[in-house]
Amino acid sequence: MKYKMSPTKDINNTVFNKRKKPVILITVDSLMSQSIQKVIQERRAPAFSFLIENGQFYPEVISSYPTMSVAIDSTLLTGTYADQHKIPGLIWFKKDENRIISYGSGISEIWNLGVKNVALDGIVNLNKEHLSKNVQTIHEELSKDNIQSASINGLLYRGSFHHQLNVPKLISAIGLLPNEIDINGPSLLSLGTLSQYDSKNGRHKFAWKSMGFNNQFTVNELKFLIKHNKLPSFTLAYLPDADKFLHINGPEDIDPIEKADQYLRALLNSYPTWEEAIEQAIWIVHGDSAQSKIIKDKNISLIDLNDVLKDYTFWERKKNGEIAIAINERMAYINLIKENIEISKIIETLKKDDRIGIIAWKEEETNYVISPQSDKYFTFSPNGPYKDLYNQSWKLDGDHSILNLEIDNQRLIEYGNYPDALARLNGALHSHEGQFIIVDAKPHFEFIEKHSHNHAGGGAHGSLHKIDSLVPLIIAGTREKPEYNRLVDIKKWIIKLTK
Repeated sequence: MKYKMSPTKDINNTVFNKRKKPVILITVDSLMSQSIQKVIQERRAPAFSFLIENGQFYPEVISSYPTMSVAIDSTLLTGTYADQHKIPGLIWFKKDENRIISYGSGISEIWNLGVKNVALDGIVNLNKEHLSKNVQTIHEELSKDNIQSASINGLLYRGSFHHQLNVPKLISAIGLLPNEIDINGPSLLSLGTLSQYDSKNGRHKFAWKSMGFNNQFTVNELKFLIKHNKLPSFTLAYLPDADKFLHINGPEDIDPIEKADQYLRALLNSYPTWEEAIEQAIWIVHGDSAQSKIIKDKNISLIDLNDVLKDYTFWERKKNGEIAIAINERMAYINLIKENIEISKIIETLKKDDRIGIIAWKEEETNYVISPQSDKYFTFSPNGPYKDLYNQSWKLDGDHSILNLEIDNQRLIEYGNYPDALARLNGALHSHEGQFIIVDAKPHFEFIEKHSHNHAGGGAHGSLHKIDSLVPLIIAGTREKPEYNRLVDIKKWIIKLTK
């Protein structure tokens, strides 16, 4: 089954094999439980209120790590952490190509890494090359059973159907992307200006509207599928807008959440009544990461790794260095390029900055964690005598309080400030090749390097800490729920709902 991509695609002859109620999964970027509860209290969120009152609400669902959208989306779609899906974060160092990968960040970072490189990595390579071939997305797994699915503005979209993206002439003329791009996606793929179904969506995909990567474009495409009775068994729809405002204004800003509610209302209004909406489809609305308020004083809040590690030379696009820094807001990878660098010296230097919460690295299969607040080490690795609440077993040694763990007499692990810390941190530590150190900031602090965009006075995420890691999940239209309150368990649950 193939679709030739054009400015507007025709789905009138598409027939879907629906076995159960269609599932609509809506990801609201940086949606936080406290924001939902506040807008509901102020009677500014009738759609959120309706879905919660007529469904299930889980305010503390654990995200992936690092808590950056691309890594989280990879976990959501594959049901695995980064050690398996191999997307380390929004920014990371690819050793075999000797370059830093970015899927889109601040202007200075994009310019430094090359606009063309960032465009290709974000639109094509993320799905085609970087996402591990050893894992399957929801779209791929459903297609094996002839169950169709859709992705609307999801950056992670890999599926089993051939598509040709429609690249605007201006973008191809200046060499950012080729004229035509062949990719594999779900049976229905909508991707901003590169692919659309609703002919009326043209005015929502201009450059000043993020090339169609905005809430209105997403909602229009989803309404179009609903109106034409073309919803497949599973649809992922991504609402990106709230994130940028929360980065600027901080996590206490609830206006973007009220606006997200307005878009949810528009979707529910696609049905004769809201009650019929949840009778005819399963609605799942969730956040991907929360945000920490960043101290306004940059001298206090920003941890400049170029300055902290000033005794070393740094990788840049046109020259090699001893280390390569990949900033993911409140966490960072410090990659050791030169083999003669002593990792212990870098760790001791980092340990002097008490704004850092944890420092971690691996030696073969063993993971090491230290903190500026402790003189002790903690080590862990999978498959051992200790078990956590998610039926994962671990070998542990040293000071487990560094990760704020509690262990009872039956060797049961309970998590505190770092939810599902062992599995999520193990995932990041084994996410890509090479020797590297992970640094994770305390709440209210953020890492930067020479080209970083900072969020002083606003909000940022990325860290392992619960302040970035706990997100809401709303379910309406079914009494079923995931096995655990983690995004990594969503895929298995959706497969069950659709088959």
